[in-house]
Amino acid sequence: MNAKEIQAQANRNRRVIVDMIHTANAGHPGGSLSVIDMLTAIYMTDVNLKESPRSRVILSKGHAVPAQYAVLHQYGILSDEEMKTLRQLDSRLQGHPCSHRLPQVDATTGLLGQGLSLGIGMAIAKRDTGDRHNVYVICGDGEVNEGQIWEAAAQAAHYRLGNLILVIDQNGLSSSGVTSQVMNNRDLAEKLTAFGWQAETINGHDMDQILAALGRARAWQEGPYAIVMNTVKGKGVSYMENNVAYHSSGIAGDLYQQAIEDLERAEQ
Repeated sequence: MNAKEIQAQANRNRRVIVDMIHTANAGHPGGSLSVIDMLTAIYMTDVNLKESPRSRVILSKGHAVPAQYAVLHQYGILSDEEMKTLRQLDSRLQGHPCSHRLPQVDATTGLLGQGLSLGIGMAIAKRDTGDRHNVYVICGDGEVNEGQIWEAAAQAAHYRLGNLILVIDQNGLSSSGVTSQVMNNRDLAEKLTAFGWQAETINGHDMDQILAALGRARAWQEGPYAIVMNTVKGKGVSYMENNVAYHSSGIAGDLYQQAIEDLERAEQ
């Protein structure tokens, strides 16, 4: 599977995200669109949903779950009809991941800051049982304001968890506004390195860079690995890009049509 093919699938998944949120008239489009390139790449290169055991993906920034649903739809886990039920009562497709209702979702998340701790538990269990699969944890840059993230970062380095890969979606915006103004975390890769991680920063919309970074992360066995990816909130939809209003929003009427036109141009 090459970068061009994976990027093409990520672009298709963007369309699915927009369709879902349009139908529900609610959701978190901005962060879903910023993370979908990396999420698509992780699943297409290291997650076989038919295997057990397998690599695990914890979407700690659970509000971006439309991106995860889009990937599960890609693999036929979710039908076209079920994709229309996002956020409906009794739907399996809740506004945050729920592993009880949908077992292909590896962790129930939503309270920000907890996913990395969950990932540490999974990584230790895999290591101690001889399971050589990886555990991926995806956090947002606003989420890393949570103190639990840094307690977990210290613990992961202490236990030298070479099967744990942290991805930080650094799109620069949270529900509270510009992340550097809410809490300036400065250079996250440098900070994680100081905690004992191997860490790097990439362009989170360059598929060649994404695949190369994932390759380095999987090869590194001395301890946990972090990929800080610079991304654009609302990537692919012109009026959503870098617009905090689309952290949480429906997509209705003419704005839906414009979003589809933007995404269709990107697929050409």
